[in-house]
Amino acid sequence: MFADDPGIIVFEASDAESGEAAFISERPDVCVLDINLPGVTGFELARRILTRSPETPILIFSMNDDPAFAKRAIEAGARGYVSKSGDPADLVQAIREVSNGGVFLPAALARKIAFAGPSLENDRLSQLTARELEILRLLAAGKSLSEIAWTIKVSYKTIANTSSALRRKLGLRSPAELVRLAIEEKLG
Repeated sequence: MFADDPGIIVFEASDAESGEAAFISERPDVCVLDINLPGVTGFELARRILTRSPETPILIFSMNDDPAFAKRAIEAGARGYVSKSGDPADLVQAIREVSNGGVFLPAALARKIAFAGPSLENDRLSQLTARELEILRLLAAGKSLSEIAWTIKVSYKTIANTSSALRRKLGLRSPAELVRLAIEEKLG
């Protein structure tokens, strides 16, 4: 989509680690991140990038068009959210808008968020933090608590405590129920 625009240079990364490295070395004007990345999610990568450079414009480009994910992206600091199933022109418009200091949501998604009412807040996953969602996604992907701790660079005890807190928060009794919920919600 940007091949004919000499003012735009695109850098690609295959996972969060290489994405973070590309951000550090290239300092792009806009970061376009997918939520579903190998290793850690786009939410975690956004957190890492914004920790380094709080003013970086981040745009989430995801296959998920659920308003709860768009809301979560905005809460994580993204300045825009575009679904891969939407109009390709939305991505172009979003990149231009976000790179100029603005924000972007496709109109249909903005309406869903604006008029969702209590249903968006009552969604089980909407009450979770970005870090909790990250841990849940990694559990759904089959990672052990030790692997999750290593992946997101925190202690095993932190992950074990967060896993217990997640079960309490979601009204689940066992780690297996937690993994099942993550799979049912298509987080893996």
